Amino acid sequence: MDNLQLIATAPMGLEAVVSRELTELGYTDQKVENGRVIFKGGPADICRANLWLRTSDRVLIKMAEYPAATFEELFEGAKAIDWPAWIPENGEFPVEGRSHKSQLSSVPACQSIVKKAVVEKMKTVYGTEWFPEDGARFVIEVWLLNDVAMITLDTTGPGLHKRGYRKLVTEAPLKETMAAAMVLLSRWRPERPLYDPFCGSGTIPIEAAMIGWNIAPGLRRTFNSEGWPLVPDELWARAREEAFDAVRDDVPLQIAGSDIDPAALDVAAAAVKKAGFANDIKLTQMPVSRIKPDGDYGCIVTNPPYGSRLGDEQDAEKAVRQLGLSMLYLPTWSTFALTQSRTFEETIGRKADKRRKLFNGRLECTFYQFFGPLPPRGKA
Repeated sequence: MDNLQLIATAPMGLEAVVSRELTELGYTDQKVENGRVIFKGGPADICRANLWLRTSDRVLIKMAEYPAATFEELFEGAKAIDWPAWIPENGEFPVEGRSHKSQLSSVPACQSIVKKAVVEKMKTVYGTEWFPEDGARFVIEVWLLNDVAMITLDTTGPGLHKRGYRKLVTEAPLKETMAAAMVLLSRWRPERPLYDPFCGSGTIPIEAAMIGWNIAPGLRRTFNSEGWPLVPDELWARAREEAFDAVRDDVPLQIAGSDIDPAALDVAAAAVKKAGFANDIKLTQMPVSRIKPDGDYGCIVTNPPYGSRLGDEQDAEKAVRQLGLSMLYLPTWSTFALTQSRTFEETIGRKADKRRKLFNGRLECTFYQFFGPLPPRGKA
C-alpha cells in the first residue's frame, strides 16, 4: 500500500505548476500527462497531498489501466481489482465515467458495467448479495480513451478548490485553485506588496496570504478518504499536525485589494474574515483609476473584468485601459493578469513580456505577464 500510483488532476495549462508543488512536497518520482500528474505514495501521502496541493483539482488512486474495447473486457478488468481491500461492506461506491475516442461510447452503460463488476468482486469476499452503501464514500471513476480504460478511486470528494472560506460567490467567481496558480506563477514573494484592483470576492488576496503564511489550503475542510479503513484517522491527525506546525503567521503581509462593486466587497470581506486575515488584508471600494498601492517592487495579480462580468464590453475595456494608465505610475511594479479578452494588450497599451494559456473552469484564458524590475538585493 506504500507504493500506490496517485494522480493529482490539473486544469489544462497547470500541469507544470502541480508538478512543481509535488516536487516541493518531496514527490520527485512523477509522470506529467495532459490534465494530471502521476506520482507514487502511500496512505499518508493521500493525506498530505489533499491538505497541501493548491492548484490541483483532486487526488485519485490509479487502481488499474487496461485495454477495453468490449463490455466483457471492461467488466473483467474492473472485477480483477481488489475492491474489498479498500471498500468495507457498508461502503458507498458510486461509479462515474467518461469516454473519448472509444468504441464503448455510452458512459451510463460503462458505469453500469463497472458497478456490476465491483459488486461481483465484493460478493466473493463478503458473502452477501446486497450492500447497504450507507457508510464512507468511495467514488469510482472509469475513464475510457482510445479503447483503454483507467479505473480510479477519488480520495478528495468535492474539488480541492473548495477551501472552506468562501460561502457566497460573485457573478463570475475565479476558482481558488486558479487564483493560487496565478500567485505562484507571478514573481510575488511574501516580502513584496501584492495588490488586486479587481478583487471581486477576494480570492487572489486570500490565496496569496495563505501562500505567504504557508497555510495548507485543505486545513479547513474534510475529504472522502477520511472515513476509509486504509487511511486511518491517525494519519490524518499527523498530517494536520504537520501542517499546523508549518504555518508562519509571524510573516508581515502587504496584501490589499479593491473593487468598484460594494456587493462584491461585502462578499470579499466575509471571506477574508473567515479565512483569518481580517487584520492582514486591506480591502477598499475604489475604481481602478484611483488605485495607489503602497510600497515599491510589488505585484499586481488580478482577473480583470470582461463583458460577461460587467455586463457591458465598453465598461470592461475602459477598466482595463485605466489599469494600463495606473501601471505607468507604478514603474517598479510587475503586473500579472488573467483574462478571456483577446484584445487585452491592445486595450492596456502594452505588449506582455510573457503569455500563458490557462483554463479557468472551461473558459480559455490568457495569463499576461508584464515584468517590472526585481527588488534590489537586501529589499527582498
